Amino acid sequence: MTSLGPVLLAVEDRPAGGAAVGEVVLASAIGFALTAVLLGLVWAHRTRRTTVLARAGSALGRATHVPGWVALPTVLTTASLLVALLGMMWDIALHVGVGRDEGPLANPAHYLILFGLFGVFAGGVLACSMPLDERPGPAAVRFVRGWDVPVGGVLLTAAGFYALLGFPLDDVWHRLFGQDVTLWGPTHLMLIGGAGLSIVGLLVLETEGHSDRVHGDRVHGGRVHGGRVHGGREGGDRARFLRRASAMGGLLLGLSVFQGEFDFDVPQFRLVLEPFMIAGAAGAALVAARLWMGRGGALAAAGFFLVVRGTIAVVVGPVLGEITPQFPLYLGSALLVELLALAWPLARRPLAFGAVAGVLVGTVGTAVEGLWTRVTQVLEWNGDVLVEGTLMAVVGGVAGGLIGALLALGLRRRLPRPAVARGVLVLGLLALAGGVANGLVATVPGDLEATLAIEDVTTDPRTAHVTVRLDPADALDDPAWVQITAWQGQGLVVTDLERTGPGEYRTTEPVPVHDDWKTMLRIHDGRVLTAVPVYLPEDPAIPAGEIAATDGVTRAAVPEVDLLQRELKDAGGGLWTVANLVVLACTIAIVAAISWGVARCSRRGSAGERSPDRPVGSTAPAPSGAGR
Repeated sequence: MTSLGPVLLAVEDRPAGGAAVGEVVLASAIGFALTAVLLGLVWAHRTRRTTVLARAGSALGRATHVPGWVALPTVLTTASLLVALLGMMWDIALHVGVGRDEGPLANPAHYLILFGLFGVFAGGVLACSMPLDERPGPAAVRFVRGWDVPVGGVLLTAAGFYALLGFPLDDVWHRLFGQDVTLWGPTHLMLIGGAGLSIVGLLVLETEGHSDRVHGDRVHGGRVHGGRVHGGREGGDRARFLRRASAMGGLLLGLSVFQGEFDFDVPQFRLVLEPFMIAGAAGAALVAARLWMGRGGALAAAGFFLVVRGTIAVVVGPVLGEITPQFPLYLGSALLVELLALAWPLARRPLAFGAVAGVLVGTVGTAVEGLWTRVTQVLEWNGDVLVEGTLMAVVGGVAGGLIGALLALGLRRRLPRPAVARGVLVLGLLALAGGVANGLVATVPGDLEATLAIEDVTTDPRTAHVTVRLDPADALDDPAWVQITAWQGQGLVVTDLERTGPGEYRTTEPVPVHDDWKTMLRIHDGRVLTAVPVYLPEDPAIPAGEIAATDGVTRAAVPEVDLLQRELKDAGGGLWTVANLVVLACTIAIVAAISWGVARCSRRGSAGERSPDRPVGSTAPAPSGAGR
């Protein structure tokens, strides 16, 4: 544990609902203060009372070869997203190892998330506010008379606000429904989704800034004018390639956060979801990177992902002393996309390229990731997920590949005609939604019981070997896992059980059955996802009594969620449904806004601006869209 660990554990009675009123007031005050400072800076810039933003943007623009209104928001947003990602991984590790917080401000990781997400929102506001006396790109939106804002800035602001909105709503959610200790809580998905989608805003902003730079080159002969930086094509190409690699790698990072519970070996869903999500993320980000950046784009995006996630794993694990998060590899899929591109005429059928790349990612790429899980995860992929997991990975890969191809075509202003683009987008989103829905379907056998033999190894603290005898003995076929998870007792233990006979399994290492540890037998076989409590502590805040680790006791299997999310409370089915529908409506709105922004950026460019540059490192012309 870190030096902050004792602080987190000092309060024995952690609330199981919303935060204390004092913390809500303090958090709100911090948010209002930051917003006031931001708006004050914007007002001073727009009224020309300060040149701080203009000078900072020009300095960064000279280094990155883009206008200042692109450079400063991009640097701020990128840094903020990295801070938020570190905070999120640290936060997950704390919840896995310690359990729920005393309050949102008692968790140090929450500060990183809050300030990081506010930085994303601030980056969008600055992108909208910084252009003075100019139209920032051909797709700019009229805000008020004399003030045009870039589409990328609008998208960044919307995504940042959507993510920030998840913070207060998360507290409301906990007050209504208790602590949903899962990454996939609706308000948690708002935080993750807003941060991930903000990358698309950055990509659009980059495109608008490059169009502005090209236009300025034509008018001003390669000179610095109005905050635009021109000249030095070779240096500009290198800088642009690095910016795009970090942006596409960031997109891969954002899409991969949804897999977080699998990265910590505490998934609350069927294992087939993991290859599905990995293939979907790889298909979207790596196909988009290759089509937009050109040769080496997919590998560069995967390389950026590995550097960032590897660094975060070291910081969260060895440095902060928490549970070390694992991560997908993606290199196999990136190499497949690059090899396919060498043999495929990209300029002719980019959507077909995305679909074929998705098939390769879902099959060969999934096989590579399966080998990687054998090195990094206790809950590795096995025969139980081979057929269904591969089929779902193909669906995810193809859907992601099509959406990634659309994104790249939009950024290159080569979208196919609206009917085709909308049809492909809707089809891809429905396929992803269908895959997620299928992965969430789980059953619990009504007659499955487990008899537990507890053999103490130590008494203070108490640890034990556990032998499990299932009834009926032939209940399992080829299980994905039969394991014991012990968590939230100042650490995490996930141990596979060895089969000792028909329906009989035994631990290979002692497991904790004392203090705050929550220890349970977990079984996953096909669509069966169930658990049996071994030891659960008393929790007066819920309230819930202790379930003792008693030798020879027989207990019925229950849905895993009953044990993993023990703090949830029943607030009525109607309220739960309405709350989820509200979050769903917000999500659909932000996805629609992102789609609108990419389409506007693509279709509002003049004929001379539709393909401002060719893919870096490629001698082929820029890809054109199907149906054009």
